[in-house]
Amino acid sequence: MPINFGTDGWRAVISDTFTFYNLRLVTQAIADAVISPSWNNGGAKDVVADDHKMVVGFDTRFLSDRYAREVARVLAGNDFSVMLSQADAPTPAISFAVRNMGAKAGVMITASHNAPRYNGVKLKSTCGNAASPEQCDRVEVYLNDNELQGRGPNLMDFQIAKNNGQITTFNPIPAYHDHLRNLIDMDVIADAKPRIVIDSMYGSGRGVIRGILQGTGCEVEEIRGDLNPGFGGIHPEPIGHYLDALATTISMGKGDFGLATDGDADRIGAMDGRGNFVDPHKIMALALKYLVEVRGLSGAVVRTISTSRMLDRLALKYGLKLYETPVGFNHISDYMLNEDILIGGEESGGISFKGHIPEGDGVLIGLLLTEIISYYRTPLYELVEQLLNEVGPAVYKRKDMRLKHPVAKDAMVRKLKNNAPASIGGESVTEIIDIDGIKYILSDDSWLLIRPSGTEPVLRVYAEGRSPEMVEALMGFGQEVASNVA
Repeated sequence: MPINFGTDGWRAVISDTFTFYNLRLVTQAIADAVISPSWNNGGAKDVVADDHKMVVGFDTRFLSDRYAREVARVLAGNDFSVMLSQADAPTPAISFAVRNMGAKAGVMITASHNAPRYNGVKLKSTCGNAASPEQCDRVEVYLNDNELQGRGPNLMDFQIAKNNGQITTFNPIPAYHDHLRNLIDMDVIADAKPRIVIDSMYGSGRGVIRGILQGTGCEVEEIRGDLNPGFGGIHPEPIGHYLDALATTISMGKGDFGLATDGDADRIGAMDGRGNFVDPHKIMALALKYLVEVRGLSGAVVRTISTSRMLDRLALKYGLKLYETPVGFNHISDYMLNEDILIGGEESGGISFKGHIPEGDGVLIGLLLTEIISYYRTPLYELVEQLLNEVGPAVYKRKDMRLKHPVAKDAMVRKLKNNAPASIGGESVTEIIDIDGIKYILSDDSWLLIRPSGTEPVLRVYAEGRSPEMVEALMGFGQEVASNVA
C-alpha cells in the first residue's frame, strides 16, 4: 500500500503498512525535508533553532519504543543530533521539548486516539506545533522522489550513535512540569485540595497529571495508568463511550470529578461527580469564562468550524474577536503563532491557551479545569449548569453517516450550498459557511455542519441546537442528505 504523509502525519496498521522498513523510508524523507532550504520554522517568529537537532518521542503502543529508536538511527545517519525520550511521554511534552531545546523539528511515534492496531508518526515544527501542510507536502515529495531514485535510508548503529553523542536519551517530563506550573495556579488547587480521578486510558499521559499534583494535598486516584499496548481493547479516546471505567470509579466515591486523556494525551475529556460526561465544548467554554473573568486575560478566541457557538456568545459578551477555522489544530496553530490568541480549540478535545505551545494539550487543560473547580469550590455539574444557563442551552451531536460510494467533496459542497434549505426544524437558515464542508446557521443560533470525506464514503455530520428536538431535526436533515446521494 502507498504511504501517504498528510497534514496529520502518517498512520497505518502495525505490521501491515506500518513496518520498520516503511518507517525508515518516511524518516529519511523527513530528514531530507527538514534539512532542505525550503524548510522554514513553521510560522515561528524570532525563534533560534539548531538546524541539526531533532527531538524524538513515543507513546505506549506496541513497539513504539523500538520504532522511536529506528527513527533516531535514521536521523543520526543524516547527521542530526537526536534527543530521544527515555520513556513514553505525552505528545505535548515532546512538542514543548522541541521548542524548549531549540530543535529544528520533532518526531512523535503515536497513533493518538486511534485503535490499538494502528501506529503513526506526527511531525512537529520548531515551535512545537504540528508541521504545516506545506512542510508535510515536502516530506511526501521526498518520499516519492527517494522511491523513484531507488534511494534507501541512511542508517547509523544505535549504540555507536549513542557513544559518539549523536543520540542522547533524556527525560522530557521535568521541564514540561515546570512550564505547566507557570501556567496553572497550583496554590489555588492546594488550598481546595479536590478529589480527582485520572483516567489515562493506558496512554502516555499516565502518571503525568498525578505527578504535577503531588505535594498539593489533592486526593488523586489514577486508573488505567499501567503499560498496556492493547489499551484494554478500546480506542484510547476520551469520549463518553469509552469512559465506563471512569464513571464506575467516581461512583465508588474515589473522586468528585474525573479527567481523561487520550493515547498521547493531547486531548481532554471530563466527567462530573454524577457520572455525566463533560465534553470539550463545555470545557473550553468554562476555560474561556475563567481566563477572562478570574485571570483577567484577554485576546482573541479561535475554534474550528465543528466547535460549539457557546464560545461565540462568550466572546461577544467579553468583546473578544473570534476566528473560525477548518477542522484540524494546525489551523488554530497558525493563528496562535501570528495573533494575540487567548484560547484555541476543537471539538475533539485539543485545546491550548496563551503562554503555551500552539498545540492541543490534554494535560494542561485537565489541570486548568482542576484549577477552575478549585477556585469556585463548586461541583463540576453545577459549573456546567451555570454555563448553560448563561450561554446555552447547547445540545451537541455528531454522527458519521455511510454513503453508497465516495463523493467528490468540492462538488457536493457546491451542491449543498446552491440548494440550501430555507429552514430546518422550523428555524430559518440565516448564514452559510463553506470553509470546510457546508455549515448552515439558523435563526436561533443552532447549526448543522456536513463534511463529506474526500477519501472514504462518509458524511461527517455535526449539529448543535437549543433543544434535543432541534438537534434531532438537524441530524435528520443530514441523514436525508446522505440517503439522497446517488
